[in-house]
Amino acid sequence: MTTYFAEGDRNATLSTADLQRGLKAALAARGGSSAKVLALPPDYSRLPSRAGELTALLYEELGERLTDIMPALGTHRPMTDAQIADMFPGVPRELFREHRWRSDVVTVGEVPASFVSEVTEGIYESAWPAQVNRLLLEGGHDLIVSIGQVVPHEVIGMANYNKNVFVGTGGAAGINESHFLSAAYGMERTMGRADTPLRKILNYAQDNFCSEMPLLYVLTVIESLADGRLVTRGLFIGDDHETFNRAAELSAEVNIIQLERAPEHVVAYLDPSEFHSTWLGNKAIYRTRMAIADGGRLTIIAPAVEEFGEDAEIDRLIRRYGYRPSAEVMELCKQHPDLAANPSAAAHLIHGSPENRFTVYYGAGSLSREEIESVHYQWADVRELQQRYRIDELQDGWQRDSDGSEYYFIRNPSLGLWSS
Repeated sequence: MTTYFAEGDRNATLSTADLQRGLKAALAARGGSSAKVLALPPDYSRLPSRAGELTALLYEELGERLTDIMPALGTHRPMTDAQIADMFPGVPRELFREHRWRSDVVTVGEVPASFVSEVTEGIYESAWPAQVNRLLLEGGHDLIVSIGQVVPHEVIGMANYNKNVFVGTGGAAGINESHFLSAAYGMERTMGRADTPLRKILNYAQDNFCSEMPLLYVLTVIESLADGRLVTRGLFIGDDHETFNRAAELSAEVNIIQLERAPEHVVAYLDPSEFHSTWLGNKAIYRTRMAIADGGRLTIIAPAVEEFGEDAEIDRLIRRYGYRPSAEVMELCKQHPDLAANPSAAAHLIHGSPENRFTVYYGAGSLSREEIESVHYQWADVRELQQRYRIDELQDGWQRDSDGSEYYFIRNPSLGLWSS
C-alpha cells in the first residue's frame, strides 16, 4: 500500500492545475490502465471540498473509462440535477448513481465485538457490521476512487478516508452503530483527532474485508480564511493509512482554531446553498461547543434551514424527542423502541445538545417558533439576525455587537473546529 502523491503545507495554495497534476501523477505512479472506474465523491453538503472539481478532472483524464459516479450520501437526501450540474461541471448526468442506504448494501464482514470493546474502552461491546453499496463489489470496476476533504468531524474525529466508503456508501446498521458508539464514547474526546475508536474500527474493516476493492483515496485539505475565501492547502492521494494520516496532520494545523479565551457569544452562519436541515446545520453546534463559555450563547443564522432530518423517519424522531443531553438520550433509548432502532438519530440528538452548558438561539428560514422550541432550542427571527449581522461585511473572528458586547463570528462552521 502506497502514498502516490502528497503535496502541501499550511502556507501552500494549490490551484486547479496542481490538482490535475496530482491526479495524473498518482494514476501514473499506481500503474496499470484501468478500464472501468467508479468515483465516490461526497454530496453537495461538502461543496467546498473541491471534490466536484476533482471528479470533473478525473473525467477529463479517464473519459469513457469513468463509468460510474456515486455520491457518498450516507443518510443525506439524494442530489438534485441542479446540484449535480453545479458541483460536477462538464460531467455527464447519466454517469451518476444514487446510493440507497436503507436497501442497496451488502455486509462485507464484521469487526469483532472484542476489538470494538477494546478500542472504545468497553463503552460499546457489539460487533460492528462493515457495509458498502453493492456497486463497489459487484460493479466489475478495476479502480474505485474515493474523493473528499479531511476536516475535523464530530463522529470520527477527522472526516473522510474510509469513512467515505463505510458510512458514505454504507447501510443502516453500519451507519447507525458507528454514530452511536462514537456519541457514547464522547464527542469532545473525538473531534479533531485522527486516531479515534471509530477510525480504528474502519481501518480494521478496510484491512480485513476490502482486498477485492481496488480503492484509491484522493484527499484535500481546505482552509477558510477570515474573509471567507477558501484556500487548498494540501492534496494527498494513495491507498494506505499513511495517506490519510498526512492529510489529517495538515488539517489539524489549518482547521483547528484555538481561541485565547472562551467567547460568551458565538454567531455562526449557515450558507443557504449548503444547509437545509439541522441534521447538517448543527455543525454550528458540534464545531463550536468546545469554545463557548459556560453560560454563554450560540446564535445560528440559517436562512435556508427548512427541516430537521434529511430522512423522513429521522426527522420524525428529532421532532418527537428533541435535542437533549447525552444522559437523557441514553435513557430515552432504553424506554422507546423507535429511538433505540435508529441509533444514528439518537447520536445526532446528543451531538446537537449544548449539554445544558450554553443556550442555542436558532434563526431558521422555514421552521416556526413552535418547531424550534419543541426540539429544545430558543427561537430567533432570522430576518432580524440578518439585519443585525451583515454577513457580507463581517470577517471571521472577534466582533463588536450593536449593543457594545463582544461576539465571535464564524462564516462556515463546517470547515473548522474551535476550542478555548
